[in-house]
Amino acid sequence: QVHLVESGGGLVQAGGSLRLSCAASGITFSNYKMAWFRQTPGKEREFVASISWGGSRTFYADSVKGRFTISRDNAGNTLYLQMNSLKPEDTAAYYCAADPSLFRATRPSIADFRSWGQGTQVTVSS
Repeated sequence: QVHLVESGGGLVQAGGSLRLSCAASGITFSNYKMAWFRQTPGKEREFVASISWGGSRTFYADSVKGRFTISRDNAGNTLYLQMNSLKPEDTAAYYCAADPSLFRATRPSIADFRSWGQGTQVTVSS
């Protein structure tokens, strides 16, 4: 059974940085494409970034391109999201997601990922 646990969220001032982690267990991590999504109350969960099995291919939402970097450590079964130049509009609960299907460099939907973590809250103050 897939188990994903996010960490690293918190309160940061605008312009600051945070690094989120997602520890995976119960799967052969290197066989899964991974992604980060985020959600604010009353809104749909939205895509942030995704990464291929080996980590060589990535894809970002336009809203975070150039500020966020997704990466993975397959030996350590961990996914990361480095977030720089944070803005108040980045405030959300951030979720990692996993799926064994093929990575595509296009914007995925929630339905493209079958396993989800519980989320970690990121709050950016102005």
